[in-house]
Amino acid sequence: MCKRALEGKRVLLTGGSSGIGWYLATQLINQGAYVVVTSRRDERLRQLRLAVGNPLRRLIALPGDVADPAHRELLIKTAHEQLGGIDLVINNAGIGAVGAFEKATPERLRRIFEVDFFAVTELTRLALPLLHKGVSPAVCIVSSVLAHRGVPRKSEYCAAKFALRGWSESLRLELKPSGIDMITVSPSTTKSEFFESLLDTEPTERSRSFGMMTAEAVAGSILGAIRKGKRELILSPGGKALVWLSRLAPTLTDNLLLKYAA
Repeated sequence: MCKRALEGKRVLLTGGSSGIGWYLATQLINQGAYVVVTSRRDERLRQLRLAVGNPLRRLIALPGDVADPAHRELLIKTAHEQLGGIDLVINNAGIGAVGAFEKATPERLRRIFEVDFFAVTELTRLALPLLHKGVSPAVCIVSSVLAHRGVPRKSEYCAAKFALRGWSESLRLELKPSGIDMITVSPSTTKSEFFESLLDTEPTERSRSFGMMTAEAVAGSILGAIRKGKRELILSPGGKALVWLSRLAPTLTDNLLLKYAA
């Protein structure tokens, strides 16, 4: 894993209209990167461009759904034609749900996997030919501590993040000989709009926190991991405690989760 400066880097960023993605986009622009950013919300992308001063060619905003294969192809084509290639892909877009698996619809599970797993893997697959030609190329996965430990009432989200973790570990080894880094960052609960757009979730459902951070702080940590060439980073004291307690005392962790997180 190599250290890299972000100045001049050509970046493809998903989920950039709010929360972690918003601050990733603004911090990347402030550090001299060129960014193709996408989100489903066109108006929020317009606000993002205004927030960063609408820099010519530095921030290219393309509204659309990353779960749509045609949109993923458009993102790659735009980065190729307007930036000349890709040095860094940050897979940040995601969706979640809270509620008992038994009472949920099959569509909820499939939609979460489409956004949180298949969109990430297939966008990365499309980007690899350009990354092979990139400068200090890397793929960054914005994952979750729930990729390391399942919790009750978030089974679909945990499953997608566990799958993403296995895929990224395998791909890290496949790409190592070609010099493309795979960087995984696992935030805990983040102060953002994520929980305001939960899929197929009752309004009375609540999500318990295992160490809350601001979206701005999480974005800074992600870019720090990319600059330093970190292999993997788990964020927040609560998130780290959950992961390590689960490894050292799984039964105790089960009991604590049933008592405080269910």
